[in-house]
Amino acid sequence: MMTQTPAYRRIVLKLSGEALAGDRKFGLNPDVLDTVGSQIKEVADNGVQVGIVVGGGNIFRGLAASKAGFDRVSADYMGMLATVINALALQNVLEKHGLDTRVLTAIKMEEIAEPFIQRRAIRHLEKSRVVIFAGGTGSPYFTTDTTAVLRAMEIEAEVILKGTKVDGVYDKDPEKHADARKYDSLTYLDVVDRGLHVMDFTAITLSMDNDLPILVFNMTQEHNLYRVIMGENIGTKVTG
Repeated sequence: MMTQTPAYRRIVLKLSGEALAGDRKFGLNPDVLDTVGSQIKEVADNGVQVGIVVGGGNIFRGLAASKAGFDRVSADYMGMLATVINALALQNVLEKHGLDTRVLTAIKMEEIAEPFIQRRAIRHLEKSRVVIFAGGTGSPYFTTDTTAVLRAMEIEAEVILKGTKVDGVYDKDPEKHADARKYDSLTYLDVVDRGLHVMDFTAITLSMDNDLPILVFNMTQEHNLYRVIMGENIGTKVTG
């Protein structure tokens, strides 16, 4: 139970599709989903309003498919559908943890999810429901990173928390380079100038224009989301 005031009251949690696959590389890993679900429950049960944007790279990645010969627009729409699959899986897990959850999609598919409407999303959050945003922006050529920033601004979230498999942003791949150096904090311009893989360029510039902080942390470690919410100095924070 929380004994102090959380640092954030309304967040957008960005999860990649690859993170949900875990060591399987493709598809969904039930153990990873359960870990994610328990961490979200830990903060949602204590008054934090949680919005989630999930990627679809564990099932289908539009940009990679377009490079392999698919039409880019069609490939991007296929990728958006993959995010809906992940969102429904995550909803199922969260509901098993006892959380009231809604999936809102940018592409209408009313038999399985609600269409995204800004006011409806905010109302769900105010009623302590976890809201999962699926279907990307609903338009091709935009990533789920950009979706996360856009949705965060629309629901007036205080921060984007990017849950990854590493404990922050490094100057080079820590899995390949033993001397990789972790950054505790960065500015938006640092990310752009150094070509760091935090989010894509559109997402970073949109965050910068709207002064929206991004915090990158390791979501695979138990209780890390709780620690971030409580303001512990873990991961890497990107601000102005």
